[in-house]
Amino acid sequence: MKTYRFFMPPVSLMGIGCLKDVGTEIKSLGYKKALIVTDKVLVEIGLLKRLTTILDEEAIEYVLFDETKPNPTVKNVEDGLKMLKENNCDFLISFGGGSPHDCAKAIGLVATNGGSIKDYEGVNKSKKPMLPLVAINTTAGTASEMTRFSIITDEDRQVKMAIVDWHVTPILAVNDPELMINMPKSLTAATGMDALTHAIEAYVSTDATPATDAAALMAIELIFKYLKRAVENGNDIEARDKMAYAEYLAGVAFNNAGLGYVHAMAHQLGGFYDLPHGVCNAVLLPHVQSFNMKVAAKRFVDIARVIGITIEGLSEEKIAEEVIESIKKLSREIGIPKGLKELGAKEEDIKVLAENALKDACGLTNPRRANLEDIMSIFKAAF
Repeated sequence: MKTYRFFMPPVSLMGIGCLKDVGTEIKSLGYKKALIVTDKVLVEIGLLKRLTTILDEEAIEYVLFDETKPNPTVKNVEDGLKMLKENNCDFLISFGGGSPHDCAKAIGLVATNGGSIKDYEGVNKSKKPMLPLVAINTTAGTASEMTRFSIITDEDRQVKMAIVDWHVTPILAVNDPELMINMPKSLTAATGMDALTHAIEAYVSTDATPATDAAALMAIELIFKYLKRAVENGNDIEARDKMAYAEYLAGVAFNNAGLGYVHAMAHQLGGFYDLPHGVCNAVLLPHVQSFNMKVAAKRFVDIARVIGITIEGLSEEKIAEEVIESIKKLSREIGIPKGLKELGAKEEDIKVLAENALKDACGLTNPRRANLEDIMSIFKAAF
């Protein structure tokens, strides 16, 4: 009989205003000097100042690495690692969305294990935990602040590497919805659909358990209820707060149940064309689930219930179709592009994209196995 493991950070701070507690938490852990991993936009708009003010008040030293790209690269990791070593930092703080978190995880993993981040592509390739990481979230999407996943782009191969390793789990995850106020509409939409993809892929995963199911269904319910509100009004603190919980719960779900072909395919689009991950997920999600519904229709009945679809008198297949149409409708309402063609993807690249997708570790827990022709067909349908 199969057994399961459950992964999440030892401590998570949540709720409106919880950032104020970060300094005290770090101080209690005894760390002295941080490498802050973020991006230039968060520095320029002044959001990072809210963190550094707290660190200054607690006399916690830090140096700043703000070179993280939207799809962090091997070079980002190497440059950040160099700064960490030169400044004798004993822990990391990531501040931002998935990109700074993933970059910081990779820096921390190589710092303790040596070699190149390329050595750790795949599942549990490291021997030692990464350098301690405090992950402070500013988007409601990736859940990288609390997961064992790190996605790094290998520029040489134009491939996003999936590093799935419990050694990259942050020791402290922070989700303060006040940091998400006034996030651009497009970013709110993309990250929200990323969270929805996490929850749905985890719910239909072959490794789903009652624990992950509970988290996934609540995440789906919250996203359908609050994402549109968060997109339409960036100052809606209730919607921001509920979306922060939703993305965290979706993270709990996929961190333990795994993902599927949506992510395996989206990673290739991001690595090949440098496209935003959440948008790629949103475009692919209904098409992959149309493929999955042939073996996972019962799971869509549960999803239909939590998003308010009337299911009386409908077959499981029809209910699954209604769920998929609801996903498409939500995407339209929040401004997600209709297809991959709008994103600049090219049909002549489909074969290589599909070949690489089949090598991605995220596809291992998809409920229906696919061959090359199947993945190519899904890509074509998404154009």
